[in-house]
Amino acid sequence: MRHAFIRGLGGLGLLALAGCGANFGEQALLGAGAGAGTAAVVGGSVATGAVVGAAGNVAYCKVYPGRCR
Repeated sequence: MRHAFIRGLGGLGLLALAGCGANFGEQALLGAGAGAGTAAVVGGSVATGAVVGAAGNVAYCKVYPGRCR
């Protein structure tokens, strides 16, 4: 139960940071930081979290460009 709560909390943290960055590099860097931080909190692979976070943030900003600053 506690593990699921921590994962959910980490996911919310990642979603809160999604959409940041004015260009591709910033979007990838901020997404990687959010993913790595979330992975560290939930006890996952930090490298995998960084890759998933970067890809997720860049993809989000491609789909919703108006929400990315």
